[in-house]
Amino acid sequence: MTRFQKLATGALVSVLVLMFVGAIVRVTGAGMGCPDWPTCWGCLIPPTKVEDVDFSKLPIERFKKKAANMGRDPDSISVESLRQEFNPRHVWTEFINRMSSMPVGFFSLATFIAAFWQRQKRPLVFWMAFTSLAVVLINAWMGARVVYSGLAPGVLTAHLALAMSLLGTLCYCAWRGTDDPWRIGMNTDALGKSRIAVTVLLAVILTEGILGSQIREMTDELAKSHSNAPRSSWIAELEHSWVYLFHRSFSWVVLVATLWAWALAKRHRVGGAGKVERTVLGIVIAQMVLGLVMAQVHIYSWVQVLHVGLSAILLTFVWLWRFGLSAGHHRIP
Repeated sequence: MTRFQKLATGALVSVLVLMFVGAIVRVTGAGMGCPDWPTCWGCLIPPTKVEDVDFSKLPIERFKKKAANMGRDPDSISVESLRQEFNPRHVWTEFINRMSSMPVGFFSLATFIAAFWQRQKRPLVFWMAFTSLAVVLINAWMGARVVYSGLAPGVLTAHLALAMSLLGTLCYCAWRGTDDPWRIGMNTDALGKSRIAVTVLLAVILTEGILGSQIREMTDELAKSHSNAPRSSWIAELEHSWVYLFHRSFSWVVLVATLWAWALAKRHRVGGAGKVERTVLGIVIAQMVLGLVMAQVHIYSWVQVLHVGLSAILLTFVWLWRFGLSAGHHRIP
């Protein structure tokens, strides 16, 4: 692996870690743990108890605007109400989430700088590295909008969509940043069919991911409106939504598309289906099981976190699978 590939891989792994941490923030309801940005309760290092907060430094007017966005009475926001809302566990959960974004920025910038030495031989790698850095900066800006919008649904979905595209651009950099990238050994006729199958699989996973972000927005709202109700009661509420029902049923489309692509690899790839294909199939089956647990048993917080994290890893491996089917000399890794 070249130095450039190591940097791009570092950026990719840091994004995956950030998505796991972000999922923890969502399910614990800690998204508003730090009500301001880029500081947290007016501090660079957040306080551990409410007595350490200097409320005179807080942008109260912004907080009132955010309350209006969330459907709350802006006049209900005061120093006393903020004092009551301070939750040290949520504060530090959100702060760790913010700190987890720092490696993403560092590795993305380093990858872009290193890409200058790639631009003559592999110009697309340079532009993918540039796009990755741009997406990181845009998502950082959107992170602030998420805070000050009061977790507005549309902003959250766009935030996730950009993260999914970032996985693709960084995966390409990590894959193509060498003279001899990994390619799948397969005859020409089967190669064309496999490209179609994996492209379809990529499309349905992206669709399922966007639908999933909508479901997570719904569970966020349920967490607010049903704070005293058990999480098991959420399922009945969700089943009134066509988005939830479509997302649940569409998972079978993902499974069928996965089996189609995997079967082609097993039949036509030299040596049979490889680690990438087996990993994708394994994660899809695991996701089906986790979805079944949430739909039929209970919406456990840890299941939600694992479901989101595995989705990010799945998407990364499908991107890699598709890149491995690109034109060129195809061989076994």
